[in-house]
Amino acid sequence: MSGADLTDDGGKASGAMLAIGELAVRIGVPTHVLRYWETRFPQLKPLQRSGRRRYYRSEDVALAERIHHLLHVQGFTVEGARKALSEPGSAPRPTPFPAPEPVAVAAQSRAIPVEALIALRQRLAAALG
Repeated sequence: MSGADLTDDGGKASGAMLAIGELAVRIGVPTHVLRYWETRFPQLKPLQRSGRRRYYRSEDVALAERIHHLLHVQGFTVEGARKALSEPGSAPRPTPFPAPEPVAVAAQSRAIPVEALIALRQRLAAALG
């Protein structure tokens, strides 16, 4: 095996299978999340060897990375990600959160005088007390 065949995944060859823990570290999710994805995404089917150990082939790794990207980067729901993976031509677009409106400096500088705040606090304390 030449040095060109190795990746930074602990010295494994680029085509080598990854254990569930290795894949979890690689994409930054806990192992239980990968097992959950296996129940929700029928395309994700790692090999299971003795002792029910899961080994992910390069196709499985690419699919898990795509699922992670859809869910955690693009903000899809699990159902939306399933649709996006099953029908690539009609992938739903996530609805982005609106960007906050920039606040003008003049609006920020409308300070309430300290005396008015103290008076308000006293009235509130009297009402509660």
